[in-house]
Amino acid sequence: MKLRGRNKVDASFSMSSMTDIVFLLLVFFLLTSPAITPDALDLLLPSAKGKTTHQQNLSVSITKDLDYYVNKDRVGERAVENAIKIALQGQSEPTIILRAEEGVPIQHAVKIMDIANRNRYKIVLAVKPN
Repeated sequence: MKLRGRNKVDASFSMSSMTDIVFLLLVFFLLTSPAITPDALDLLLPSAKGKTTHQQNLSVSITKDLDYYVNKDRVGERAVENAIKIALQGQSEPTIILRAEEGVPIQHAVKIMDIANRNRYKIVLAVKPN
C-alpha cells in the first residue's frame, strides 16, 4: 500500500482475498440456511424406506376421493375427531397411524395432525416402503 501525500491511499492493493472471504461466507450461508429453516425443505411423500415401529392403537385413512376411515369404519369428515376420541378413550399412550393415499391434498392430512395435537395423541405418518 502506497501513501500519496498525507491521507490518500493508493487503490492498487489486491482485493482478491476480500472476494474469497465473501464467496466463502456466501457458500456457508447457503449450506446452513436449510438447516435453520426446515420448513423450506421439499419432501416427497408418501414413499419412504423403513418401517413404522410404533404400536398401532388407531388407524386413520384418507382416500383419493377424500373418504375418511377410522380403523375400517367409514366416517364423515366432520365426525372424524369424535370417532378418534371414542376409539382412543382409555388408552395409556394413544397413537394414530395416518394413512393418506398418494395424491391427497396436504390440508386433509394436516387436519388429522391438528386433531392429534389438540388431544395430545402421538401421530405417525404411514408410508409405503420403496
